[in-house]
Amino acid sequence: MAAVVEVQNLTKCFDSFRAVDGISFEIREGEILGLLGPNGAGKTTTIHMLLGVITPTSGAIRIFGLPFERHREVILGQVNFSSTYVSMPQALTVEENLRVVGKLYGLDRIASRIDHIIKRLEMEEFRTKLTRKLSSGQMTRLSLAKAFLTEPKVLFLDEPTGSLDPDIAAKTRALILEMRRSSGMSVLYTSHNMREMEEMSDRIVFLSRGRIIAEGTAKAIKARFGETDLEEVFLKLARGGVPSPL
Repeated sequence: MAAVVEVQNLTKCFDSFRAVDGISFEIREGEILGLLGPNGAGKTTTIHMLLGVITPTSGAIRIFGLPFERHREVILGQVNFSSTYVSMPQALTVEENLRVVGKLYGLDRIASRIDHIIKRLEMEEFRTKLTRKLSSGQMTRLSLAKAFLTEPKVLFLDEPTGSLDPDIAAKTRALILEMRRSSGMSVLYTSHNMREMEEMSDRIVFLSRGRIIAEGTAKAIKARFGETDLEEVFLKLARGGVPSPL
């Protein structure tokens, strides 16, 4: 499979602190790549650089074979994201927010797309509710609906099911997998749910202190750390058992 996203020696410094330290990886066409690591490992910073929210200190990003800094508008028109850390306009209703997204992306059939995604994420009961009055779980579903609405070629998901109940979380995972199968969409996926990470990811990149310390399938990473459970690998890293970077 061809690489859709290519990251080379990506670094981000905040003053003297290196949040991301020279990482390189790729996301292949139709692949779900898990980005795993403890809090502060650099996951969200990496996604924000891939979206152009923050500027890398150094390194290169290519998406669809195009340098991001020179083709930002073309690239972002085919990319979307969902994050629990990014809010949407609070004075608009759920449906109004989705309509704005549809217009910004120049979508056709906006109303039918909204109806479809609201039904899939079981948002009917709060589609006319003001965004500022949503619960955390409802806000997460709105963020996911915004991301799915545009049917992107590349989707960045930062802890997409973190505040969802188990039933909605399972339906969300099923929808992601269905969209991947039907459209060949590529996904970068972060989560602290190790079972979810194994279920969803074709490969995993493991970050610690801003550096990649393991990369491969969940099975290969567990073998590298001498564990049978991905959660045990995570705990080992969180408690300081960090090997030399790859």
